Amino acid sequence: MTVRAYILIECSVARAGAVSAGLRHLAVTHAKVLSADTASGPFDVIVLLESPDLDGLARAVKEGIQKISEVRRTVTCVVMELA
Repeated sequence: MTVRAYILIECSVARAGAVSAGLRHLAVTHAKVLSADTASGPFDVIVLLESPDLDGLARAVKEGIQKISEVRRTVTCVVMELA
C-alpha cells in the first residue's frame, strides 16, 4: 500500500527558497518527493512525499529532510484515505 504524507518544514531565516528547491531533487531511496513548495504562515516549506510503506516514509524524513542544515523543525501529516 502506498503511503503519502505532507511534511511541514520550519527553516532557518531566509532559506525557504533554497530548501524547497533542494527538496525537489532529494535523493532518498525510501520515498519520492511529489511536490515541494514554499508557503506563508508558521511553516516555510510544505513537501508531499510518497513511499511504499510508513517505515520508508519515516526514514526519508529522518535520513533525508531532517539532515538538511537549514531545516529547523518538521511535522509529518500522513494522508488518510477515508471511504
